[in-house]
Amino acid sequence: MSTASPRTDPRIIRTRQLIRDAFIDLLQEIELEKITVNRIAERATINRVTFYLHYRDIPDMLERIADDMVNEIQAILRDVPNQTRSDMDWSILVKILEHIADNSKFYKVLLASKRIPVFTDRLTKLIAEVITSRAEKREASLSVSAVSVPKDIAIWYGSSAFIGTIVCWLRNDMPYTPLFLAKQLSLLFRLYQNTADA
Repeated sequence: MSTASPRTDPRIIRTRQLIRDAFIDLLQEIELEKITVNRIAERATINRVTFYLHYRDIPDMLERIADDMVNEIQAILRDVPNQTRSDMDWSILVKILEHIADNSKFYKVLLASKRIPVFTDRLTKLIAEVITSRAEKREASLSVSAVSVPKDIAIWYGSSAFIGTIVCWLRNDMPYTPLFLAKQLSLLFRLYQNTADA
């Protein structure tokens, strides 16, 4: 799960990945409050000074890893070609779920087991932005909107349902493929939209 720009030194990328992997491994064993820079450095086979070359402290590391997570998903969203509404929803869902499956250890720890707020909050905000954008495009294409649910409530509902489904999927060791889950979510979203428009 690398988010480095093409000009970033490969050694920097490798060191940050070592730090992140060490942090995720430690988080599977102990509570966040008990994780220290020393423990991360020892697990990553680097020294403390190297850690501080990349991050100010553990909260800064968490913020930067959360930024990386959001940037990776935003890159996926940018890569989805312009298509019809239903095809685009399908493509976005599949790509996001494939990304989460490919990085399941990371997402299982940070979203499904530990529920570290910075990651859940950032992902919820990103999904809410996607839903808002989709809702605005959808409203613009309707001549008369019959939706009676306030937009903010619909966005809260949609983003929470999506994150909650991902969390349950991860907690149950991803019993469905990303493709199958994307299809089910797409059907549910379509059903929800048809109900709201009725």
